[in-house]
Amino acid sequence: MISFLVQVILISLTGVMAPGAVTAATLAQGSRDRWAGVWLAVGHGIVEIPLIFILILGLGTVLKTDAAKIGIGVVGGAFLVYLGAMTFREPAASGPGAEKSRSAGPLLTGLVLSATNPYFLFWWATVGLNLALQAKGFGLYAIVIFAAVHWTCDLIWLTILSLTAFGGMAILSVKNQKWILGFCGIAMAAFGLKFLYGAIALMAE
Repeated sequence: MISFLVQVILISLTGVMAPGAVTAATLAQGSRDRWAGVWLAVGHGIVEIPLIFILILGLGTVLKTDAAKIGIGVVGGAFLVYLGAMTFREPAASGPGAEKSRSAGPLLTGLVLSATNPYFLFWWATVGLNLALQAKGFGLYAIVIFAAVHWTCDLIWLTILSLTAFGGMAILSVKNQKWILGFCGIAMAAFGLKFLYGAIALMAE
């Protein structure tokens, strides 16, 4: 069991730490709220933990249908493009004088990006499913521990990202803050367009 949990931690971290849409969103929102990563992880967990049990029950095949892939790609892509656009419309730094953010909050962002991220769902339909089935072999308690350990990896990494982003913004000039936020906005929009392209290409087949 200990050997399995070590494997879970190592494999989970490779997925969690891989640059992607969630990373860009965490950096962008973390620049204004040091605890954005915590709420992103909570939103992520609201989707991820039930998904683990759904996969174990054998319902994961639904995620592999073309209809599901198209729907996920369109909604996720549109949401990411929206987040990217909002990054350019909001103030560069947080503080007493900063106007209230107009984009989705970190909890909603974590929830929507997890539920509509094709790569996240593909990871769970393949690598994640394999780990979940291994946990099932140890018993129900192991599935719960597996889910908790995996989510804790998400929580720790996303918190580190948002704390780093918030601390970095505090020592950067407003101009440099805008450059960094602009990069995060472009990255999110680019991922969104990629998701949309994948969905459109699938519809055209």
